[in-house]
Amino acid sequence: MSFDTKAGTRGSWQPRGRLLHWANLLVNRRIRRGRNTKFMGFDALVLRTVGRRSGEERFTPLGWFPAPDGSRLIVAAAAGAPGNPAWYYNLAAHPDDVRIEVGGETLAVRAEQLHGAEREEAWQLIVAAAPRFADYQVKTDRELPVIRLIAR
Repeated sequence: MSFDTKAGTRGSWQPRGRLLHWANLLVNRRIRRGRNTKFMGFDALVLRTVGRRSGEERFTPLGWFPAPDGSRLIVAAAAGAPGNPAWYYNLAAHPDDVRIEVGGETLAVRAEQLHGAEREEAWQLIVAAAPRFADYQVKTDRELPVIRLIAR
């Protein structure tokens, strides 16, 4: 499946800069310890991508949701910002060069964006588990991408 969600024209403010970087480092460390992998009420993982331009490793803490097929679902919500998060574009550039750290383990995964009925089914699971994602969708005019992470 293709990664093809364009940035929108409206949405909420997207955090960035040093404060976000520092907060991500703290959350990443907590998740990597493997004792408490919940963050803000979500099961959390550390997404390891390869920068689309830099080629450098990037590490991002994210909430994830279990899919019926055993894969993990993540949402490129950026809290309802008009633009997709940077990690979305890194996944688009290198969908087969992705790792996740969860529960003290590192797993190689393949990323694919869901579309159509598959996306809608996954979206219903996500908003049932975390209604704030429905609020994020209302804030922006882009369709929030739902990504499936499949163990390799």
